[in-house]
Amino acid sequence: MNILELSIMAGGGILAGVVGGLLGIGGGIVLMPILRFFVGLSPAVAAGTCIMAVFFTTLGGCFRHHKLGHVNIPSLLPVLVAGAISAVVFSLVFLYFTRREIWLDLGTGLVFSLISLRMILEGFSDLFGKKMRESTESEIRGSLCGKLTIGGIAGILPGLLGIGTGAILVPAFAIILKAPIKIAIGSSLTCFSVNALLSSVIKFLQGFIFLPAALPICLGTLFGSNIGALLNKRFPSPVLKILFGLVFSYVSYQYILIFFQGRV
Repeated sequence: MNILELSIMAGGGILAGVVGGLLGIGGGIVLMPILRFFVGLSPAVAAGTCIMAVFFTTLGGCFRHHKLGHVNIPSLLPVLVAGAISAVVFSLVFLYFTRREIWLDLGTGLVFSLISLRMILEGFSDLFGKKMRESTESEIRGSLCGKLTIGGIAGILPGLLGIGTGAILVPAFAIILKAPIKIAIGSSLTCFSVNALLSSVIKFLQGFIFLPAALPICLGTLFGSNIGALLNKRFPSPVLKILFGLVFSYVSYQYILIFFQGRV
């Protein structure tokens, strides 16, 4: 790889890290197009390389959010355990679904579109509705069964598709478990870091990680995620919800577009 390619990948990693640290997602929205279309990796190798890179996004982001007081580990343990088990199981199923990924792209796009619409509506409702003081409590409340279910579902995406769980965890924490959006983002990054680590290790052993691309991207994401987490502190919660929804509207469009292009 030449200097230009390395610079683009490192720059893409920084941008992915900023987006991930700001919104509580892995930054795959930035990395996947780079890996699949610029670097030219196959979907399976792009997924493996992407999940390794976004692990560093979540690692840097959850560390910064923890310092900001947005993470309560004890209250997240059921989500962490269920997510870890799910990520391992679906990482092992990954080999089977790599030959049928076009339908997974469509399903992911449809799920993301529903989630993004809900978050945009929530954001505008908070922005123009009755103003309420936002809680600063970092504990994620909710039933054990609910947390285990959320964690189990969240582990599917990194294990099966090599993408982040922010699309599931942030809305689940914010809407279902009624956590403040910044607490939901910090908690999402923390849970996703465990899922991404396990998934990336398994995909590395399966041979689906392209290290020459992964290394510069990982360095960029580690740096950018800390910037994103710091920016998070300056954004009001309704704006974060709307921004999160808009980002995943674009993600859903890309997935659905890939499906129809593959069907032609």
